[in-house]
Amino acid sequence: MESKAYLILENGKVFEGKSFGAKKETTGELVFTTAMTGYLETLTDPSYFGQVVIQTFPLIGNYGVIPSDFESKKPALKAYIVRNWCQEPSNFRCEGVLDTFLKDSDVPGLYDIDTRCLTRIVREYGVMNCKLTYSLDNLDKDIEELKSYKVTDAVKSVTTDKEELFESETHKKNVVLMDFGAKDNIRRELVKRGCDVTVVPASTTCEQIVAMNPDGIMLSNGPGDPTENTEIIAELKKLTQDSYIRYLSWPSATCTFSGCNNRKATLWSQRC
Repeated sequence: MESKAYLILENGKVFEGKSFGAKKETTGELVFTTAMTGYLETLTDPSYFGQVVIQTFPLIGNYGVIPSDFESKKPALKAYIVRNWCQEPSNFRCEGVLDTFLKDSDVPGLYDIDTRCLTRIVREYGVMNCKLTYSLDNLDKDIEELKSYKVTDAVKSVTTDKEELFESETHKKNVVLMDFGAKDNIRRELVKRGCDVTVVPASTTCEQIVAMNPDGIMLSNGPGDPTENTEIIAELKKLTQDSYIRYLSWPSATCTFSGCNNRKATLWSQRC
């Protein structure tokens, strides 16, 4: 049964819509994505931890739920906002519907809302806090609480909890992928290019990484404020200062390893 739901913004504006997915109140940072396809990748992208995501494309869910398209095991976002969602998806790979997926993932959704207006607000004022709720009885209190909300422990919440090896067919190179909220496709693309990839937790030390004797070290992107991660930053500084490491910024998914035949590893950082 449809029920009213409200989105309260930090600046005091209130939007009324309808609820789908899990029914729960939640607070997060309001952001938007303009992708016309790939809503499953958005939903399962760890980089959206702590955020309420607006999907600007007006119809979402038309090809259902396809687990092979996921970028992680489960969604990390706080809530999902769409103009309309498709209740009868059609795709030969479809294994479910969006509403059920959100309920199973404990993610609340909001639809039948003016996503264009919401997007213009975020574009003009920048990321702001918001609350998805089902009552406006405590509106003034909710707005005050939104002003002090902050996403914390983002990387700790999404990083892997164990070291895991993914082997390629050709075993050309050995790469360590530091998981700060890495999408699965980063690892898949490296494996496709002949790399044996060891995914490690964000807390992995410089000494532990060097002991793996990698040809390359990749730093994934991730959620939250990077300055929070002081211990991780200290380890990365040790890596860049170590004579074992050669630093190289890697802005694309193309990986050739040219000029990397010496015993020094190459350190990549992924740019969003």
